Amino acid sequence: QKATHLENSQGKKSQHTEEANFYMNCRAAYLTVLRSSLENIKSREQLSLVLQQAGRNPSQKTINKYWTSQTTALNFDDFCAILKQEKPVTKTELLEAFGKIDTDKTGYILHDELCKILTTRGDKMTWDEVSTITKQADFNCHGKLDYSKFCELYLTTREQSCRTARERLEVDSRLRQQQFGNQAETSSEGITLPVPKPSPRISKKDHRLPKGDSRAPSRPSSAQSGKASSCPAVSVGSSSNRSTKLIEPDTMKEWQWAQSKGCFYLEEDGEIVSHKYRVHFPQRSSVCVTIKPLNVPQVEGRSCHWLSVDTALFILKENETQENLQLVSFTEVQNKEMFGWKGELGSGNYWLLPFTTGCRLRKGKTQMTGEAKLVYRDEDGELALTKDFRAALLDIFETIDLDGNGLLSLEEYNFFELRTSGEKCDEEAWAVCKESFEMKKNELTRQGFLDLNLMEATDREGDPSDLWVTLLSLGYNKALEMTEACPFVIDIYAERCKPRMKAMCLEAGGPQLSRAVCRAVVNKGEPKALDGSENIMVHTYKSGRRITSVIENKSENKVIIHVNNEQSKNCLNNRGLTVFAVEVAPKSMMICQHVVPLNEQEEWIYSCVHSLV
Repeated sequence: QKATHLENSQGKKSQHTEEANFYMNCRAAYLTVLRSSLENIKSREQLSLVLQQAGRNPSQKTINKYWTSQTTALNFDDFCAILKQEKPVTKTELLEAFGKIDTDKTGYILHDELCKILTTRGDKMTWDEVSTITKQADFNCHGKLDYSKFCELYLTTREQSCRTARERLEVDSRLRQQQFGNQAETSSEGITLPVPKPSPRISKKDHRLPKGDSRAPSRPSSAQSGKASSCPAVSVGSSSNRSTKLIEPDTMKEWQWAQSKGCFYLEEDGEIVSHKYRVHFPQRSSVCVTIKPLNVPQVEGRSCHWLSVDTALFILKENETQENLQLVSFTEVQNKEMFGWKGELGSGNYWLLPFTTGCRLRKGKTQMTGEAKLVYRDEDGELALTKDFRAALLDIFETIDLDGNGLLSLEEYNFFELRTSGEKCDEEAWAVCKESFEMKKNELTRQGFLDLNLMEATDREGDPSDLWVTLLSLGYNKALEMTEACPFVIDIYAERCKPRMKAMCLEAGGPQLSRAVCRAVVNKGEPKALDGSENIMVHTYKSGRRITSVIENKSENKVIIHVNNEQSKNCLNNRGLTVFAVEVAPKSMMICQHVVPLNEQEEWIYSCVHSLV
């Protein structure tokens, strides 16, 4: 019995080692092509490249099997699943394939015959590509290919490529620290400083491919689980929203104030991008920070979908070297649709990272029956903007006028340009705009903005295609309703100094925001160990009208957690699934889900069961 137990134990250990090596090799290949295991494969060509780095030589038929006409992106988990299906070719298989051509079993294939086969069958090669093979002296002589030597060199080269990728992963500490899974948060205390860069956008020529990585692989509710744990049911009444005054009116009159607008934009894959801000406080001061959806004017009869979107701000402090950001706090006090935070901040630079759960700002399934008209020709035959399109443009102007002065600076206009076209307008081009469109103090007026869009339609002789690309990238649908964006406004009050706030970039929240959310939930939430597994913690935190759960894996191994929300009532989560599974890397934590009430006028109950698969 002891021998059998030892044999089983060694077998399990060997299986675990084999699986660990498999995933490490997967990561090594993945990170040779992509910057992070959280980044998605975005094209057929990229899929082919990462498979080659993993020692596969995929045919076009193989690529078509995994990248269909409906595929827009594949994540790291998908890549691992493909590698489990597509085993690397063996020397025996290669020799058998060549043997079918070498019917005389001489061990050689004439170059002419090889060229004819490779250029006319299967994934056809060009003559130049075949010539590259036949010119290699290592396995060619007298117009013949020694295919046994070719196979040996092919396999050796493949092994060297995989080994090089693995060595690079082991040597590069930055890559080694990256984790598997989605929205993973390592145990490091620092948060990398965001770097301003062009926002993801929809191209004027074609729609941008999604790059989202916020979805965990779904699993059936019948998935086998070894250990299960239920979080305490949280019952929330319809009138339980906190409504607390952040600052008394008498004191607010004396405080200095700064304000900026911004916007959440929903990408094709469901990822959310937004403005990010840097704030400077000249001296230590009591501070109040608030964020809420921006109520811009709308055409009569149209609803403001975004006003129900939940918002939050995470406040992070730059350290002395400006290399990392440290979480200070976040807006958890609620007053109707506004969320705020009040506290003491020292002098220095801070970053404000806007956040929304994605529960309400998400892709809709509404089918549009028609398309709004954007331009028409007047009595003189001149192009003009329709009333509805003009109203939409004025709302857009209100949203992108970040400082609210009724004018667009070059900096504000460039956020608009980066979002809609991916390009910036330089000083020289801005000077040309000044000659053609109405400006005041070197800033574009509302009328100038309207005329600029009219000129775009005129240049295309009334073709609205480019105008629709602009509108769609800004969250509008074909009925001119803003359904995939949420403009917001941030206010900062400081008691003893004048705060200075500046929008720095327009991009996805990324690892900085994920880490901040994880830390906030772990610091403020209720922890509960998974039954029978004290190294797996589920942290649950309720803030106003939303609940967030974070899974912390303290063990040395990756874990897969099955999540079941079937006992919840009147709840809406950001994943859009009642039952799903998440993979959490060793020594890391990740956001499991965000939950809000489906109908805010009714009671909602959050009851979730977590199981270790």
